[in-house]
Amino acid sequence: MDGSDALTIAVVGDLANIDRASWDALANPADAPYDPFVSWDFLQALEESGCASAEQGWQPAHVAARDPRGALVGAMPLYAKDHSYGEYVFDHAWADALHRAGGRYYPKLQCAVPFTPVPGRRIFARELSVELALAQGALGLAQRADASSVHATFASEDLCARLKQLGYLTRIGLQYHWFNRDYATFADFLAELSSQKRKTIRRERARACAGVTVRRLRGAEIGTCDWDFFFRCYMDTGSRKWGSPYLNREFFTLLGERMADQCVLFIADIDGRPVASALNLIGGDALYGRYWGRVVDIPFLHFEVCYYQAIELAIELGLSRVEAGAQGDHKLARGYVATPTYSAHWIGHPGLRDAIAHYLRAEAPAVVEEVEALEEATPFKRA
Repeated sequence: MDGSDALTIAVVGDLANIDRASWDALANPADAPYDPFVSWDFLQALEESGCASAEQGWQPAHVAARDPRGALVGAMPLYAKDHSYGEYVFDHAWADALHRAGGRYYPKLQCAVPFTPVPGRRIFARELSVELALAQGALGLAQRADASSVHATFASEDLCARLKQLGYLTRIGLQYHWFNRDYATFADFLAELSSQKRKTIRRERARACAGVTVRRLRGAEIGTCDWDFFFRCYMDTGSRKWGSPYLNREFFTLLGERMADQCVLFIADIDGRPVASALNLIGGDALYGRYWGRVVDIPFLHFEVCYYQAIELAIELGLSRVEAGAQGDHKLARGYVATPTYSAHWIGHPGLRDAIAHYLRAEAPAVVEEVEALEEATPFKRA
């Protein structure tokens, strides 16, 4: 017996129903790099602010595993959804296909960090038997709630492989990450680039910073007026890119109050007046670029504030990589590398499942081939 038969698996709904310390001990164990996005503070701020809520189509349905003593031994951040927005692993075509066939795709269950395309831990458990029990529990919940599917997005490759035995399908995507090769300075990084690319980056930085001063604020250094300006930038960018930004001002207030030491805000000024900003979160081994915006259009300022400043900070902090969010092959020329991402999908409808499995068998090698081809487009010197 592996002990999983003695577990109690239950849906607890809101994260406020789970003890903060117990959640964090599982989500961020001492022997693993700290991930700010799966912390109780980050996820609960999304719920408390109303960003991750039933009204927004993100109904918290977190699943908890407890041992016979009632101690929390496993947890799974889970949401019941009636749309596919804010996920960044696109399944709209799957929903449309099932709808055309007379089926219903929503509601579905999403194991994810809402609005956050950052790979990381998705099912928290010290024992594999507990992990699988939680994943199986999510399937049971889907069947009881008449949900079409269960999705674990931006999960680890290892987790996706383990979930295959429960019928989850693996999907591969790609992002662009910057990797620290033990650089001591930004100049060390530039030295590894081809001469042409090195000159291009220097030229971009010079043009972006002509008459511009970039401030780096962390923790208590970020004042209310700084958050206000950043939120103005966030709303402008979100309105142009998504139509309706996902996050509200209250969320960033809670983030600043509860996770100040993990927050770094870059603000670009002209003559003392802020014109652009970018928010980053610091993890145990990575710097995560999250949101950017500007009120004045300055050539190359986006690259400076979002990419080059982040690289400099990661080098200073000794972090192994920078993750600058989803999409953007323009990052390649700035030293970011195509990196595969993974997600797991359980589809209840047999016909749709077969169609998606066929599609993924064709898509996966194409993505892998694209990642390999993009390696040739990096600006690094050839051996």
